[in-house]
Amino acid sequence: MLSRSFAVAASLLISLCSISLASPRDSAPSLKTRAVVLIVSDGLRWQEVFTGADPLLLDSKHGGIGGDPAALKRAYWRDDVAERRAALLPFLWGVVAKQGMLYGNRTKGSDVHVTNGLAFSYPGYNEMLTGSPDSRVNSNHFGPNPNTSVFEWLNTLPEFQGHVAVFATWAAFKDIFNEPRSHLDVHVGWDPPYTGGALTPRQQLLNDLYLHSTRLEDDDIPNAFLQPPLLDYVRSRKPRALFVGYGETDNWAHAGRYDLVLQCAHEWDHFVAELWNTMQQIPEYKDQVTFLITADHGRGSGPSQWKDHGRKQKGSENIWLAVIGPDTPPSGEQANCAPLTQSQIAATVAAFFGQDFRRASPGAAAPITALFAGQ
Repeated sequence: MLSRSFAVAASLLISLCSISLASPRDSAPSLKTRAVVLIVSDGLRWQEVFTGADPLLLDSKHGGIGGDPAALKRAYWRDDVAERRAALLPFLWGVVAKQGMLYGNRTKGSDVHVTNGLAFSYPGYNEMLTGSPDSRVNSNHFGPNPNTSVFEWLNTLPEFQGHVAVFATWAAFKDIFNEPRSHLDVHVGWDPPYTGGALTPRQQLLNDLYLHSTRLEDDDIPNAFLQPPLLDYVRSRKPRALFVGYGETDNWAHAGRYDLVLQCAHEWDHFVAELWNTMQQIPEYKDQVTFLITADHGRGSGPSQWKDHGRKQKGSENIWLAVIGPDTPPSGEQANCAPLTQSQIAATVAAFFGQDFRRASPGAAAPITALFAGQ
């Protein structure tokens, strides 16, 4: 009797595993997604995403709008947590939460975490883009990535070749995506965005801003500098797979300016909304684009620990994930669900195209099938 029960249980377990690891193409062949955009706000904590401004940091010690902490509270503090997070991130909570899915609110039993054990940028981007951590990748100055990202792999497929692009504020993405090997269309850092041929006055002005602005970071531009050429590229080139990396939330946190963390997070939310609305106005994208929105790592908590991250800062492994698109159920904020890992993002990007990234990279984690209607 015991052996038969064990056999039945084993059979059920195998069936459940088969369901969880099945390709969305196998069970949902009529995917509507034509374009996928993976968007990262570097180092944006899950705490701000799900609970809004941190009351412990809304003081003059951590900065204030015009030196006035009261102005910071007027802008971003609300007694009700739902109103507070919506004040900070109106698109995320006004649109994505109503039309898509959000994971990572640890106060509600939703866990998304990195598996690389380091919890800083290059290891995190490598994990999310290639589907697995790599112990060799242990520095932000590691150099060209030996691993193949899902974007590089998609670009080898005839359907996507020449329609995969990278836009990011941080110059290190040239190495993270291994630009010379991958042949991806990479626009990062302070490189002037417009090259070749006669430029319009607007394009020349933007190039001049890239060339002549005082640089707060030698290898990282402001988010606002990234947005205009990104939107121009989307309108003119219409990529199928697009990575967008915004860096300011991490930069201002390291600087200890919580007021500017909130300000740039709010502006970042505006940029994501602007990209979404722009794509919805283009016939090739309308109702056919999926956004995956996340962070590369978390941060510490407390009066000073929030500024930093890494293996020494508890909580830095905790991130979040938001998804909106025609194939994702509009079930909003998730609670009491199975943990997700950063390593699942790569295969999930491919799965929205009905492609199986794990056939090319067997070590990659399985896609998140809960993001697909009917799973």
